[in-house]
Amino acid sequence: MTMGEVSAPRKRWNPLRSLVDNPVVLKELRGRMRGARAFIVLTIYLLLLGAFASLIYVAVAESSNNVSGQVSVGEIGRTLFSGVVAIEMLLVSFIAPAFTSGAISGEREHQTYDLLKTTLLPAHTFVFGKMLSSMAYVLLLLAAAIPLQSIAFFFGGVAETEIILSFVILTATALLFSAFGLYFSARSKRTLSASVLTYSIATFITFGMPILLGAIMLILGLSLDGGYSSQTEIAMLYVVGIVLSTNPAATALLTQYVLLNQRSIGLFEYTLDSGDTVTLISPWIPFSILYVLLAVVFFVLAVRRVRRVEE
Repeated sequence: MTMGEVSAPRKRWNPLRSLVDNPVVLKELRGRMRGARAFIVLTIYLLLLGAFASLIYVAVAESSNNVSGQVSVGEIGRTLFSGVVAIEMLLVSFIAPAFTSGAISGEREHQTYDLLKTTLLPAHTFVFGKMLSSMAYVLLLLAAAIPLQSIAFFFGGVAETEIILSFVILTATALLFSAFGLYFSARSKRTLSASVLTYSIATFITFGMPILLGAIMLILGLSLDGGYSSQTEIAMLYVVGIVLSTNPAATALLTQYVLLNQRSIGLFEYTLDSGDTVTLISPWIPFSILYVLLAVVFFVLAVRRVRRVEE
């Protein structure tokens, strides 16, 4: 290198800067937040949560009156929190796919997909921008519902850890369902077909899987109190725990049970019928890992599908 030559400074890769500079993210977020639809959805979402929370409070307050006319406030707080999280999970399970099931197929229907193909935007940046913009609005919905969950603090029986874990479970659920919608939107030419496929899988995971699991356990007569050997009981515990960890509602209930009864958010000791103990893991950990990995897989499949279409 001569004296007159100056080497260009190398720019360090900044993940936060790369997210902000993503043109798809900026376009989607500006387009969504400038219109009235985003605020209408947020308002209806919070109104539904508030209405259900009020109904749950009235129902539990009436049923919790004992002979002396007093109310178990701790029970009201726990039931109110669980009810709000359950309704929030139901709403998020149907709202999250709505933002991604038409993210790519909608571009084709509006005849703007060919314009995007002429840009220098890579396929992974385009798909990631669609995913991130959708998840940003879903996280806004989840954050907006935290004050409703916090009402349970006035009654007691709920800890801050439960709110954090519920937020993690809801975020992982929304991430996977959004990845489902993005993948089917990439492979479908019409938004309607992508929405039908996405909601079919989301409905099966949310409602069909618990019913199917319950039917199988009922038919096979599986019970952890059936006098099995320690090895069989341990195997059944792991199998049932793994299967239940694939469903968000079952994971939330089991996580709350472990948190309240075992006082642990990670590993805990479970006593078998024989008196031996076995180390188990709280369901929210394998659930989060599984859902994040599946979301990454479907994101990669969506990127490959977009690249195949471009070719």
